[in-house]
This record gives sequence, C-alpha cells and structure tokens, in this order.
Amino acid sequence: MKIEILLQHVINGLSLGLLYALIAVGYTMVYGILKLINFAHGEIFMMSTFFTFYAITLFGLPWWLGMLVGIAGAALLGMSVDKIAYKPLRSAPRISALITAIGVSMFLQSLAIVIFGGIPESFRTVFPDFFNKIYTIGGEVIVNRGREIVINAIRIPSITIITFIVTLITFFILWFILYRTKSGMAMRAVSMDTKAVALMGISVDKTIGLTFALGSALAAIGGILWVGKYPQVWPMIGFMPGLKAFVAAVIGGIGSVTGAIVGGILLGLIEILAVGLLPQMAGYRDAFAFILLILLLSFKPSGIMGKKELVKV
Repeated sequence: MKIEILLQHVINGLSLGLLYALIAVGYTMVYGILKLINFAHGEIFMMSTFFTFYAITLFGLPWWLGMLVGIAGAALLGMSVDKIAYKPLRSAPRISALITAIGVSMFLQSLAIVIFGGIPESFRTVFPDFFNKIYTIGGEVIVNRGREIVINAIRIPSITIITFIVTLITFFILWFILYRTKSGMAMRAVSMDTKAVALMGISVDKTIGLTFALGSALAAIGGILWVGKYPQVWPMIGFMPGLKAFVAAVIGGIGSVTGAIVGGILLGLIEILAVGLLPQMAGYRDAFAFILLILLLSFKPSGIMGKKELVKV
C-alpha cells in the first residue's frame, strides 16, 4: 500500500474516531454517575440533527445559530429524559432503568417518525459551501483528454478539518468543566459516592441533570458534525453511530472519559484501516467494531483504561 493511501486512511479513521469519541463520552459520563447505560443517547444524537435542520430550513436561522439551537435542544431533551424516565427509578434495580432506557430509545425513534417522517432529508444544501470543500496535499498532475487530473494525492475534506478543530476545542472545554469548576467537582464526587455527596449538601439530582445535559450536548455536536460528513438525516440515523459509540466507551473503559476518547479514536482507525486493507470485506465494516470489542474484552474485561470492580455476591 502506498504511503499516500495509508495516510488517507489514517486521516479518515481519525475523523470518524473523533465523532465516535464525542458520542462515547456522553455514554461514559452517565454510566460513571448512575451506572446506567443510556441507550437513548443515540436518539438524542438523532433529534439534535433534526433540531438543527429545521431551525435552519423552516425558521430561516443562520447555520451557526441553527447549530446552537440543535445543541441546546439536545441538552434540554437529555435533562427531560432524565427527569421523566430515570429520576423516578433512582432507587430501583438497575435492570429496571436499563429496560426504561431501551423503551425511551424506541419512543424517541417512533416520535421522530411521526413528527418528521421516515423519508431521509438532505443536509447538503443546509451548510455553507466551505463545509464541502476538498483540499489536496501532494500528488501528481496528469493530462487526460485535455483535462488536468491530480492522482496519488491526499484529499482532506473541509469537514474533516472542522471536525478536528471542533472536537479538540470541545474536549478542552469538557476538561475545564470537569476539573476546574465546582460543577465538575460535584460530578466527579457523585460518581464516587452519591450518599456522601448528598450529606455534604450537594444536590445529587441537579448534578445528574447537568451530566445528562453535558453528555447530550456532546452527542449533538457529534451529530451535527456527522451530518456534515454524511449529509442525510432520518429517524434511524442515531442507531448505528450510537451503538458503535457505546462499543467505543466499553473498549476504552466504561466510566472513563479519557478511555471513551481513546476507544472512539481506536475504533474509527481500525474500522477504516480494516476496510482499506481488506476492501473485499467492506460489506462487513460494521462487524469490525464488535469483533474488536469481543477480542479486547477477552483479554481485558475492564477496557483499556477501565478499573476493575469487585463483584458482590
């Protein structure tokens, strides 16, 4: 394989992996506090893309304001899901909350079909032109039928560059919130000992609601970047990315924010490189994520950066 092709696959893999990481962090933050797998996370990802799409096309908002509406709408939806569906089950067995999460996921999918319809909508004309530009690095120019064609070049879409910049800024802001603010300190404290935090006068429910809002906002940012990369939105758009982001969170070590980022990047790289090295297996692209999960958990059940927990009998 030529070095240009390999670098192209690495760039594409990193771009996809960062999107998985954004969504995976939301999963792992909620799990770190509630020990709950929020299977509705992928549907919040989906709803954010619809919020953005209709804010721009139906209400005529500028594209940047439409994105902010999508992020804010997802944050409010995440907090609402917690308050309506999960808060009444704080003291219930975990299996009850898990079943509820699956039910909320199916409800949001059905609600999106009823409200927005099941026909995919194109995002291609929603974003400005600079989202669709492609930059080339290196390559050779040949002339074919009077036209100049660049071959063996590394092609970087502008949405890939935007994804790198936005993701790095987002992760820095997340790090600042978690480790340099009182709210972040409260989140980390609640994840360690909920009862002790309550005795210290910290509102556990407000902290959990803030965690849902923050995780849902990250999912929304990932969703908006996703439709910038794959410009189509429909009610099932969040299912597979959400499932793979969950796999990434488990691979990295569920409950670890850093692990979710590492797991997302690793999953994106392996998925793209596997298809690049074995193009005949492209039809099984989605299976690589689950094969990686099985292999990794066979040797390290807690994930790459996860901590071992004692099982109570």
